[in-house]
Amino acid sequence: MESSKAKIFSPAIKTVILMIVVTGVAYPILVMIAGQSVLPEQSNGSLVDVDGKIIGSKLLAQEFTSPKFFHSRAASESASGVDPHITKDSALSQIQGISDATGIPINHLTTIVELDIAQNNAANWLAFSPEYANVLKLNLELVKQYPEIYSEFLNAGGK
Repeated sequence: MESSKAKIFSPAIKTVILMIVVTGVAYPILVMIAGQSVLPEQSNGSLVDVDGKIIGSKLLAQEFTSPKFFHSRAASESASGVDPHITKDSALSQIQGISDATGIPINHLTTIVELDIAQNNAANWLAFSPEYANVLKLNLELVKQYPEIYSEFLNAGGK
């Protein structure tokens, strides 16, 4: 009786162990290798560094609290709350407030938004991409073009 139970359960146990190895070890390793080979930047999180210091990711929203910066969508407006992009309308609607807080001319801010949207379209083959702007990239461009206005953030690492 005991050996008949072993004969019945032995294939099931072997199958479970095989599936654990395949789905829990081999498949994740293969996916990681494929991702690193085909899309290494995205696989590593699309990290953005400034002067050798990692300050964020192009793929995840960062919280900016200063009125001198563009802001991400609120969690209630984004399915996950970590979407790094805002619509063109959202970016354009923030320009007046940023201009008031910084003194940067509205047309300069509009150009920064339009260029970021154009870069996103070019990177995503135009036909397949909605008009959106990456908040981190917009804010990095502001810091790059206007270091005197954003010096407090460069020195303190603040947002």
